[in-house]
Amino acid sequence: MLQWRKSNDVLGTANRGNPSESGLCTLCRADCQGKCENWMSSLKGRKMLYPRDFGTVTAGSSNTTHIGVNYNSLRIQGFNYGAYGLPGALTNSADDCIFPNVTTETEFGAQVKTKVRVPIMTGALGSTFIAAKYWDSFAIGAALVGFPIVVGENVVGVDKESVLENGKIIKAPELDRRIQTYLNYYDGYGAIIVQMNVEDTRNGVAEYIINKYGNDVILELKWGQGAKDIGGEIQVTSLDYALFLKNRGYVVDPDPTKPEVQEAFKNGALKSFARHSRLGYTDLSNYDEVRADFMKSVDYLRSLGYKRISLKTGSYGMEALAASIKLATDAQLDLLTIDGSGGGTGMSPWNMMETWGVPSILLHAKAYEYASILAAKGHKVVDMAFAGGLAREDHIFKALALGAPFTKLVCMGRGVMIPAFVGANIEGALHPERKDLLNGNWDSLPKTVLEHGSKAEEIFAGYYDIQNKIGADAMKKIPYGAIAVWTLADKLAGGLQQFMAGARKFSLSQIARTDISSANRETEIETGIPFITDFQDEFAKKILNS
Repeated sequence: MLQWRKSNDVLGTANRGNPSESGLCTLCRADCQGKCENWMSSLKGRKMLYPRDFGTVTAGSSNTTHIGVNYNSLRIQGFNYGAYGLPGALTNSADDCIFPNVTTETEFGAQVKTKVRVPIMTGALGSTFIAAKYWDSFAIGAALVGFPIVVGENVVGVDKESVLENGKIIKAPELDRRIQTYLNYYDGYGAIIVQMNVEDTRNGVAEYIINKYGNDVILELKWGQGAKDIGGEIQVTSLDYALFLKNRGYVVDPDPTKPEVQEAFKNGALKSFARHSRLGYTDLSNYDEVRADFMKSVDYLRSLGYKRISLKTGSYGMEALAASIKLATDAQLDLLTIDGSGGGTGMSPWNMMETWGVPSILLHAKAYEYASILAAKGHKVVDMAFAGGLAREDHIFKALALGAPFTKLVCMGRGVMIPAFVGANIEGALHPERKDLLNGNWDSLPKTVLEHGSKAEEIFAGYYDIQNKIGADAMKKIPYGAIAVWTLADKLAGGLQQFMAGARKFSLSQIARTDISSANRETEIETGIPFITDFQDEFAKKILNS
């Protein structure tokens, strides 16, 4: 059994629970007191790029053995000459070719280009209570940094305050809150994306958004996700709420309308209900039918006025993967997010998450292969984002390289949610009057935070960067969770800049598959990325024989 490293003495990090391939705990808690790498990076920022206790230590890599096919079995190449993609008026002088001058800006889109400062986006933050509780931190942090955030499925349907007439939404307070919170801080970089599933389509979410927000919002069609192969789920602990969701048309398990279920709940034998969404395309039986239905849906959305439309697909088999790339390309969609097994932010059956679908690296490698087939035929392939258990700056570089030149973004779920939890807990502890509003979980600051400081200005490395951007008065309104999101994003950006500078690529568009190598033969076979010592071996021998 392959087990990931639980602690890292070099960085001073430790996982509270079992670590996953991404380096995060398999169970990430909002009340966690630390201190995995992303948790620590939410406070310390770029300092987490380096070994701790400089001046009294030396450090050596423990990463000498690569087992299995996964993102950690890819190595990032370094080169000893050249400089490519220098932005602006920079020259190839050593004074200009420094890693802070690397640009991490990217863009995606077919007709309308969406600009992004750091090549990440959030996973879909939908009807789960975690998403609702910490939305302000997620959204404001993403807007300040300048990367896209996704409002997931079912937000309208589960909102008790939303109003439907004749089955269509006419009032959606929670959806409005989420969109407006992001737009309040949007400065031209990033995007607010709203995802739509079967229930959202029935409820008229697309019509509601276009009428109220126009093209300030990107609409995302959803085929699936990596965490599960059924519809989205949430868990509720109220019988009344379960009945409300049942009446809204959702599948609720067990059925709260049954007398025996109600009796079990009242006596405590049953303590919660699971709300499920429906599967898509159940009335279709082949690719041709899917294609016709999909293109009809896109045409309808275009007729409503949508200029930017994206698609999210899960870790299904190769047919669905090829179909998503082909249809998104033919429909000239703006983005296709491909989510591999290994990720997961919401509620998913655990053994389903563990055993279903195609692991991320395998799915992403095939996505590149299929996209290349279309490109060779002269198609302008849809811009893509890779998702599924990615959380660090090396993951960003590797995913962009594996899918180059088609991949523009890396979609992160749990990795960018952690800072919102940490920040809310810190703010609630320092300002008890805000604790309930922020959903803070701490009564006082734990030792893991106090070692960095006792007030926000001391704790968060990114505090004054944000204040410089928006001013001291506006800073008073920024939730600490958003400051933590900025701080983590800055660490990810700084680490990415360093990897790019070492690969002599000073713009993201220059990252290529030749910037990574496989650390074992199995990974080489599955990804098409050459083994470490095979890469450039031919050039090496030419030098020796010249």
